Amino acid sequence: MILRPATADDAPALATVHIRAMRTLTFLPQLHTIEEATDWMSGVVLPAETVWIAEVDGEVGGYIVHTDDWINQLYVHPDRQGQGLGAALLAHVMADGRPRQLWTFQQNDRARSFYEARGFVAAEFTDGAGNEERTPDVRYVHRPGGL
Repeated sequence: MILRPATADDAPALATVHIRAMRTLTFLPQLHTIEEATDWMSGVVLPAETVWIAEVDGEVGGYIVHTDDWINQLYVHPDRQGQGLGAALLAHVMADGRPRQLWTFQQNDRARSFYEARGFVAAEFTDGAGNEERTPDVRYVHRPGGL
């Protein structure tokens, strides 16, 4: 596995990982096509945020999108889940020691367990009115040193 910054050329592969991973969350409505996700990656995400890729055998296996304060996305291709890509991406971003926050869906037990095992603590639960899927979510906070 290689961790590297994403480039504009990675947009289609990032979109594929995103859509494939989202489709494993069967409790969510499926709102976007891969083409729409590619446009979003190209036009919104890549120009404005920091994106790191976990590459395996020359292919994008997962990615993380972050700012100084937030983990905005962390997705791993379903064929690569459970192989340490998500953990490596998150550890890479968290290595700077900054506090970070993130949102995940309340029903996403796998993600919630993943984040909780790495020191994130649930700080807020919502009814989902603020997210595109209109699905209940939870905000997690990580403060290095438990502060």
